Amino acid sequence: MRSVTDPLPWPACPAPFNLARHVLAAAGSRPDHVALQILRPSGAERWSYGRLEAAVRGVATGLLERGLVPGDRVMLRLGNGVAFPLAFLGAVTAGLVPVPTAAGLTSGEVARLCAALAPKLIVAGEGIALPDPAPCPVLSEAELRGFEARPPADWALGDPDRLGYVVFTSGTSGRPRAVAHAHRAVWARGMMAGGWTGIGAEDRLMHAGALNWTYTLGTGLFDPWVAGATALVAAEGVAVEQLPLLAKRFDVTVFAAVPGVYRKLLAQGGPLVLPRLRHGLSAGEKLPLAIRQAWRDATGTDLHEAMGMSECSTFLSSSPLRPAPDGATGYPQPGRRIAVLGGNGLPAERGEAGILAVHRTDPGLFLGVLEGDTIAPPEGDWFQTGDMVTMAEDGAITSLGRADDMINAGGFRVSPAEIEAALNSHPGVGASAAVELKVKADASVIALFYIGEAPEAELAAHAEACLARYKQPRLYLRRDALPVTANGKINRRALREEWKETP
Repeated sequence: MRSVTDPLPWPACPAPFNLARHVLAAAGSRPDHVALQILRPSGAERWSYGRLEAAVRGVATGLLERGLVPGDRVMLRLGNGVAFPLAFLGAVTAGLVPVPTAAGLTSGEVARLCAALAPKLIVAGEGIALPDPAPCPVLSEAELRGFEARPPADWALGDPDRLGYVVFTSGTSGRPRAVAHAHRAVWARGMMAGGWTGIGAEDRLMHAGALNWTYTLGTGLFDPWVAGATALVAAEGVAVEQLPLLAKRFDVTVFAAVPGVYRKLLAQGGPLVLPRLRHGLSAGEKLPLAIRQAWRDATGTDLHEAMGMSECSTFLSSSPLRPAPDGATGYPQPGRRIAVLGGNGLPAERGEAGILAVHRTDPGLFLGVLEGDTIAPPEGDWFQTGDMVTMAEDGAITSLGRADDMINAGGFRVSPAEIEAALNSHPGVGASAAVELKVKADASVIALFYIGEAPEAELAAHAEACLARYKQPRLYLRRDALPVTANGKINRRALREEWKETP
């Protein structure tokens, strides 16, 4: 049996369409319901659906009054506050193209993004780095907030396939790519409701991430709003250690984060008392089974993992309706056509390792890479994600790690995630990264960079007990911290580059 799904088609996106109108549709049916709360230990800033929609459409009017025209690109340099969704959805409402960027980027990094993007306006929060000189006008967060009371703009309706927003993602070359998404991308997120998030109108979903990341933007805001639920976001400066108290205080029913956040929460020890929590959501990197089990023990609820990427958001996942078997990521979401491709570019047999791919007809797949004024679409029938996976007979997908992170050990391809899971189970290891390092011109070894106090001899003995010989690290390199990407994923490339530069 081949590793490919043939699902029932997902309903076509209605036309004409506007992403922002779809996201805020609950303002018509429940205008007084709380849509958003920005959480601080001192309290919460509350926004109803009616107030949020009025402010978004007022912002759209203000942006158009600045002389912007539909199609213009607006770069967002904003932190975790209400200004971010107001700017993003206000731009979309007006037919503009918002481009969220990580608030922590340096001035030089932002300048390089501007050179690729050619924005007509930058919306900037206080103290967030800007290019010097700025290539276009800069609108302050305070000025943006002043647009909220403007008369409401009409929704800019049009073809669901037209450009809606752009996000930057790290390419394999290390140069950020401008990933262009259509308005229909938010319609495709409907496949995640039953296939992953399991949220309804009375849920209160709290996301631990930054709003400028697509995981937080989609799962933390768009998904609860489309469901008519309440989105809760920690304000700028709230520490991870404060999240459990806030989640309890504000009656969180669904919690979303990356595995690293779950690891930090669990490291505090003891049960996490979250009486209204139904389940947690995890994405961004592989969820170790040990963290999933520890979360179950600490909260009495399950963690549901999803796999995705900036080009297509999530497309396979565990869910409350269909939990993944331990060790597996999950199942293709309803409506998704997924395949595991072998070396010949065709679907592999079930159980065989291959590259995870999404069919080009998926409504959530990106339009392509923005290059100047043109969009270069993905090639071929299948968009290959670069993730090595296997598909079981029942369709469950198990991640083996990124194809470019896979380790060649004595002719065997070994997943770094497998090695890391084994070594992370040692009580003296806080986190680890398995990397293939070249020690001679013709010889490579498996190295383990790790955080923790475990001595090398103990780790070697632990690896011998957990892993086949060819999977065991030959080098153990203790570090105070492991490098991560802007999205919080372990940056194995940086570790390889660090090793090359070591005398």
